[in-house]
Amino acid sequence: MNKKFLFVGIACAMFSTALMNAQTAEVAPTRPAPASMIARQVTRYSTLLNLNAEQQSQATAILTTEHTAISGVRANMRTAEKALRTAVDNNDTGGIAAAANQIGTLTAQEVQAHATAQAAFYAALNSTQQAAYKQLGPMGMGGPEGMHHGFGGPGGPAGLQ
Repeated sequence: MNKKFLFVGIACAMFSTALMNAQTAEVAPTRPAPASMIARQVTRYSTLLNLNAEQQSQATAILTTEHTAISGVRANMRTAEKALRTAVDNNDTGGIAAAANQIGTLTAQEVQAHATAQAAFYAALNSTQQAAYKQLGPMGMGGPEGMHHGFGGPGGPAGLQ
């Protein structure tokens, strides 16, 4: 009888150890590849604006160019933000000013890349599509809230997401 309890006890211990290991093995979420995000945006616009094949190709090229420009800016932004944190920690007013100026310049570059992409996409649309595009509003056009997500940003008109 003691052997039976010992066997059951060991089996429970092994099972609970395996269960605990399975619970602690978390997989960090991965961000979709840029090509996947771009394809999803183009699909969304194809649905909302009835894009033809040529417009879909243009949108893909525009978004790819925007992504390339912005990803370089963002890498530099992370460096500038780290420099700002270091300057603040060291009470380095000159370093704070330099980092703040760099962040301002990088922000302007990001806004310019985004607005350039919006303008190019808008120019590729016919007048009916342009009217529909304007109806999407700031979030649909990647306005202030959606600026970091390519034109169209997250969301869009309610019910069309």
